[in-house]
Amino acid sequence: MGQEQVGDDEEDACRDEGGSRPPVAHVRTGHRPTGGGLPENAFRNRPNANRFLPGPRHLPVSRRLGYAWVLVGIVLGLAAGVLHRATVELPPVFGIPTEETVVAVLSAAAVTAAMYGLYVIVLRIVVDRAPTKRRKHDVRNVLRFAFGLANLALVFGVVTRQWLGLLVSFGVIGFALTFALQQPLFSLIGWLYIMVKRPYGVGDRVAIEDSKGDVVEVDFLVTTLWEIGGEMVSSNQPSGRIITLPNSVVLSSHVYNYSWEAFPYVWNELTIQVAYETDLDFAREAMVEVADDYLGDDMVARIADYRENLEETPIELEVRDRPTVNVIQQESWVELKLRYLVHPKRGQRVRNDLYEGILARFNAEPDRVKFPLGRNR
Repeated sequence: MGQEQVGDDEEDACRDEGGSRPPVAHVRTGHRPTGGGLPENAFRNRPNANRFLPGPRHLPVSRRLGYAWVLVGIVLGLAAGVLHRATVELPPVFGIPTEETVVAVLSAAAVTAAMYGLYVIVLRIVVDRAPTKRRKHDVRNVLRFAFGLANLALVFGVVTRQWLGLLVSFGVIGFALTFALQQPLFSLIGWLYIMVKRPYGVGDRVAIEDSKGDVVEVDFLVTTLWEIGGEMVSSNQPSGRIITLPNSVVLSSHVYNYSWEAFPYVWNELTIQVAYETDLDFAREAMVEVADDYLGDDMVARIADYRENLEETPIELEVRDRPTVNVIQQESWVELKLRYLVHPKRGQRVRNDLYEGILARFNAEPDRVKFPLGRNR
């Protein structure tokens, strides 16, 4: 009898804050409802639901691998030093000095191997201490960028042996790239902005421009979303499509984050249409009871968190910690809108369960709850 369509349960699995979707998005699990005639498995996890998510798979690396690469770098560096000090002269090849070329190649390989080893060691030390998979993803990207840039600079300096010229070259090259690669440069700046200001992170549900989805990957140049809704489906459920956005869009577009880290919840509304002959007091009370029984004390705890965040701002706002019902008058019927708090990735599932519970309660009292006739709607 309600105006909104009741669809299937949401496809994405929910996980704790310390977990992640493979390879990314993590979802908070809810508690199991305690009553109200609702399904017992309303909040049950689906551990394999996201196993086909695209995105890079970061293979685990150990510190031993890092130490091995550092050792390889040291050996290559010693080989380059021995060859540089050797008295034996090698004949040139196609007019290219063989000894200098081999020394330069060995030096570059030594620097690259040693830097990669250090990267692996630092990565394991820092990542092991990261509290969540989201933090691990961000740390990995930052370290990749920092060590990659440092390695490029060191290789250039070792090969050319012109450290002052290296600084001048970076200035000239940077000035040229500013004009030649504006969009990639803006995307890189956008990535730095995302890392520092954190408008969103891996696992968040966001809407950017005309795209909406769960953040799968935040790379140096692009952000990848697992689309929610869109042209394929009519509800807030995965469509199966992947959206790739340049990071530069965060510098010029609105970003809506539905599950930001400090408060990953949103308010939803559920609409039931009833006739004017309905006992509105009973109907409102029944809807609140079903929702309160389903959500339990979880909503109270989340509202307490919201109020703490609200106290840190100059905004004064009254927020109720229990579900509420608003009454809206229409021409031939009355709309009862239930307002409640829910995780955005579980909105459709919770709505379905609440619909079932409320309609079962209404149908059990046909003398007190009347539904509008089809010809009047």
